[in-house]
Amino acid sequence: MAGHWVDRLAPQGWRPYLRLARIDRPIGWWLLLLPCWWSAALAAIAADRTLPDPVHCLLFLVGAVAMRGAGSTYNDIADRDLDAQVERTRLRPLPSGQIRVRHAVLFLIAQALVGLAVLVQFNEAAIIVGLFSLAPVAVYPFMKRIMSMPQFVLGLAFSWGALMGWAAIFARLDAVPLLLYAGTVFWVIGYDTIYAVQDIEDDEIAGIRSSARLFGRQLKAAVGICYALAALLVALAAWRAGAGVVGACGVAAFAGHLGWQVRSLRERDGAGALRLFRSNRDAGLILFAGLTADALVKGLL
Repeated sequence: MAGHWVDRLAPQGWRPYLRLARIDRPIGWWLLLLPCWWSAALAAIAADRTLPDPVHCLLFLVGAVAMRGAGSTYNDIADRDLDAQVERTRLRPLPSGQIRVRHAVLFLIAQALVGLAVLVQFNEAAIIVGLFSLAPVAVYPFMKRIMSMPQFVLGLAFSWGALMGWAAIFARLDAVPLLLYAGTVFWVIGYDTIYAVQDIEDDEIAGIRSSARLFGRQLKAAVGICYALAALLVALAAWRAGAGVVGACGVAAFAGHLGWQVRSLRERDGAGALRLFRSNRDAGLILFAGLTADALVKGLL
């Protein structure tokens, strides 16, 4: 990202590693973090707490940054040859030769240890749930070679936080976090399909599979269906958690934002697709604000 503090302020030797961890592209850790916060907010509603646990929310923030960095590093190690064939990714630190693979592996381990240090601050149930997230993370980079819709596996990985906030409070999983998780998976498939619009032409040349290529001319309809299912499942999760009118308004505003994305989506418009993809941070914050406000209102009544 041109003009980011990584390029302006970070020591020269650190910059390739910060780019490898995508510190210059914070949208990634936002999208990993938001399901954690949604889950924490729903847990607060169900437990009659005034607010989501602030310590948990802070830990989720640190963990999301660390694990987003670790996941991106792992993905780039696995994809370094494919990345060299795609215009948008060929200048990444590994395919461009700025970092050696063995150094990237050491950097991956360091970030994973930070994530582990965060995870062990939670109860035993949340720790176990968190460790299971490693399975979809481990297989995702290879899915674009064998699946027409690798975004499904990405959804399984990036949605894991929807389970964590609830497990951290109740030390178990119930229908609420499972519904939220399912809804978040569809949200991820939708927004990552939008993201993949940027690379359709290069992906076709390199033989990389993606949902954007799979859906083709039905792109808007497919993203619309994913987003509709996401909104419906999130609404069911909020209802099962006991959310009231304020929470329902938050879900409705979230759904409205997703609808605006679908209406604005254009095939082969890479720049527009990137803007819509990044706007999902705002959509997620809208939902979190609505659920948090619902917990606050319920707690004060």
